[in-house]
Amino acid sequence: MVLLAIVSDTHLPRGSRRLPDDCIVRLRTADLILHAGDFVAASVLDELERLGPPVSAVHGNVDEPAVRRQLPAERVVEADGALIGMVHDAGPAKDRLQRLRRRFPGCAAAVFGHSHIPLHEVDIGSGFQILNPGSPTDRRRQPRHTMALARAEHGNVTFELLALD
Repeated sequence: MVLLAIVSDTHLPRGSRRLPDDCIVRLRTADLILHAGDFVAASVLDELERLGPPVSAVHGNVDEPAVRRQLPAERVVEADGALIGMVHDAGPAKDRLQRLRRRFPGCAAAVFGHSHIPLHEVDIGSGFQILNPGSPTDRRRQPRHTMALARAEHGNVTFELLALD
């Protein structure tokens, strides 16, 4: 079993804003960290990498050029046999699940960010899942700061959205 800690849209550095302590604990104890873009500064990616677990990430629309040079716009990550597609902006909500399933064939799930709106949907027919972890630092109009955990085992993945405050 592989434990994944999933964040997006950290938008750091920005004033006194920082990752919540509970988020840092969960990132440190994961086997793999996924970040779905909008770090903003390369120093934030460096900070995540210093927490210990490997980091798999994509760049977002507000990331500085150094982040864009380091990270792809999309990728597929393997965790204990489960393939998980990653992209920052998954486009409009209408037909998003079907679009991402087509974009990442062979994947069990797709993780995205951009909207800051936590979301987990499952396609009943295929079992394909999409997940937006929301943001641990910039909740915008959402009631809580959020992130997600995932457990991958034998090609299957399960997600859990977590409120951080």
